[in-house]
Amino acid sequence: MGHDHNHNKQNNITKLGSAFKRGIAINVIFIAIEVTFGLLANSMALVADAGHNLSDVLSLIFSWIAVILSQRKPTLKFTYGFRRSTILAALLNTLMLLSAVGLILWETILRIGKPVEIDSRSIIIVAGLGICVNGFTAWLFIKDKKRDLNIRSAFVHFLADALVSSGVVVAGVLIAVTGFVWIDLFMSFMILGVIIYSTYHLLIDSINLSLDAVPENIKIEEVRAYLSTLPEVTGLHDLHIWALGTSTAALTVHLNTNVQTDIGFITFLQRQLQEKFGIDHSTIQIEFGPDGAGCEENCN
Repeated sequence: MGHDHNHNKQNNITKLGSAFKRGIAINVIFIAIEVTFGLLANSMALVADAGHNLSDVLSLIFSWIAVILSQRKPTLKFTYGFRRSTILAALLNTLMLLSAVGLILWETILRIGKPVEIDSRSIIIVAGLGICVNGFTAWLFIKDKKRDLNIRSAFVHFLADALVSSGVVVAGVLIAVTGFVWIDLFMSFMILGVIIYSTYHLLIDSINLSLDAVPENIKIEEVRAYLSTLPEVTGLHDLHIWALGTSTAALTVHLNTNVQTDIGFITFLQRQLQEKFGIDHSTIQIEFGPDGAGCEENCN
C-alpha cells in the first residue's frame, strides 16, 4: 500500500515537471513575441502584459525548483526536509509580481500626455495569441490547483493573464474603431489592477503559511470537534496545526483518555486525520487519567 502511494506520488511529480517544462517553454517564446510587437506597435498594454507573463514564467521556474526541493529527504540539520521551500517560493512569486507591477506602472505614467501612433492590428493579433497561450498554461495546472498553493499560484496567474489578454484584444478593437490611443494606457492601468487583485490573496496565504498559520483547507474547529467526540477522549489541549509545505500539513495534540490506549489507537487516529482533514504528519501524546491532567497555561 505504501509502495503504491509512493509510486502514485512520484507519477504526480513527473507529470507536474512536464507541465512546468511546457508552460515555461511556450511562455518564453510568447514573451519574446509580445515584447517585440509591443515596442513596434507602441503599445504599453502589450508591454504590460509581457511583463506580467515574464513574472509568471519566473514564478513557474521558482515553483518548479521548490517542488523538486520538497522531494529531498530530511537531513540531520533539516529534519522536516525541504517542503517549506514551496512556501518560500510562493511568497517570492507574489513579491516578484508586485515588483513587476511597480516597474510597468512607472513606465505607463511616463507615457501619459505623449501622443504616439499605435498599431491596433498587431495588438489584436498578439493579444489573441496570448489568450491561447495563457489559457493552455492555466489548463496544465488545473488538476492540482486545490492541493498545493504553488500550483494554485501558477493557475491563478495564467488564468488572470488569459483574461488580461482578452482585455487587450478589446482595447485593440476600440483603438481601431475610434482612433483613441489613450485606450491603450487605460487598458495598461486596468491590467495592473487585475494583477494586484489576483496577487493579494496569494500574498496573504503565503505570509500566513510562513507564520505557521492553520492552512486554509483545514478547519481547526472541526478537527477539535472530531477528537473531542471520540469515546476514549475526555479532553484535549495544545492542539497545533501548521503547514510543512504548500501541500502538506502537520499536527500535534495532547489527548486525555479515560482508558489505557495502545499504539493501535494512535495509528487509527493518524489515519483518520489524514483521510478526513488531509493532515499527513501528526504527533499525538496520550495522557491517561483525570480530565485535564497535564493541562497547563496553554490549554485550549
